[in-house]
Amino acid sequence: MTLAEVVKALNLEVRAGNSELDREVTGGYASDLLSDVIAGATEGDLWITLQLHQNIVAVAFLNNLAGILIVGGREPDPDTLEKAEDQSVPIMVTPLKTYEVAGKLYEMGIRRRG
Repeated sequence: MTLAEVVKALNLEVRAGNSELDREVTGGYASDLLSDVIAGATEGDLWITLQLHQNIVAVAFLNNLAGILIVGGREPDPDTLEKAEDQSVPIMVTPLKTYEVAGKLYEMGIRRRG
């Protein structure tokens, strides 16, 4: 499933990386601890978090994640969006909570590998 399909299905708002929505989402990862995401997320995962600072972009770029989904109606910092555009990392936002988003992605067939 592509990131664009996920955006449409969950009615997400894209804040950065609009040109990268053709990326394949091959799994999901939910965590707010950066070191956990570095160690546990794998290429193609959609990362669900409530973190807003620009370090999330570095982590997503490092692990070649499909994108970052910020939950709870929170908005990323302007410098985060600038860095995301510079590094072609999609960032989406939703008013839903982590648990709800993870459940919806699971229902859509997006599962953890391994």
